[in-house]
Amino acid sequence: MMASRSSCVLFFLTVVVLIPSCAPSHSDRIVIGSKNFTESFLLGEIMAQQIEAHTRLKVERRFYLAGTYICHQSILAGRIDVYPEYTGTALTAILKQTAGSYKDEVYRRVKTEYEHRFGLTLGPAFGFNDTFAMEIRGEDARRLNLKTLSQAAAVASQWRAGFGYEFMERPDGYRGLAATYGLHFAEQPRVMDLGLLARALRDHQIDLAAGNTTDGLIPALDLFVLEDDRHYFPPYEAVPVMREQALLQHPEIAQVLGALAGNISNEEMQRLNYAVDGQHRDAKDVVHEFLSGKKLVQ
Repeated sequence: MMASRSSCVLFFLTVVVLIPSCAPSHSDRIVIGSKNFTESFLLGEIMAQQIEAHTRLKVERRFYLAGTYICHQSILAGRIDVYPEYTGTALTAILKQTAGSYKDEVYRRVKTEYEHRFGLTLGPAFGFNDTFAMEIRGEDARRLNLKTLSQAAAVASQWRAGFGYEFMERPDGYRGLAATYGLHFAEQPRVMDLGLLARALRDHQIDLAAGNTTDGLIPALDLFVLEDDRHYFPPYEAVPVMREQALLQHPEIAQVLGALAGNISNEEMQRLNYAVDGQHRDAKDVVHEFLSGKKLVQ
């Protein structure tokens, strides 16, 4: 019932986003969007501050636009000009293609298809690969001597799993993972808000969660990431997705965002996430400190 209700909500939101599909170009500003989780809006804020620091353009922030599909429809409709995406997500969830295991190949395929089919393009990768992380409590990993998903499959029938709605629906998500590893849980996985998964795991409400490798709460809550030893997940390099029309109007954007290429490591992204999720700091302050430390802004 929960999945059905979520599907209805997703359909409604998609329709709302598509209504202004003839939205005019933003001649005086750049509109940056993000998905509805910490890392995505942090990347959106990083791009926003970078543009504000190095151009005269105004930046409008439209963060927390639900998940992948809503962000994609928003940029196609011209409601946003740029948003952060992951190459593996774009390839499987948007393009419906089988992902390869080489990051350069996946990047090239997504960039080519986005330009050909959508009038969108990719900027250079930010520098980190944020693949899905199948997380369990550290105490359980140590007690059961578990390190890989293959090992975890033997005890998964005693566990309750919790996943985000998108992970349950997307082709590189739950169904394929369960088939690859033969995962069978004690009950149907719970569909939860992404921001609640880590703490639900800590509080024993669930026993396994689908998070991300750069989750700031992994070390803070003593969680353990099971190794994807059968290499089910493709590369998920974080990249800016940009409307080509916006770049034609504001060509300086490509150069400004290009300066971020390779500047965020997995460890740095995890620290940024923790500063917001774990220390409850203001995201704008966290981003400004990060960019200042990189000598990207004053």
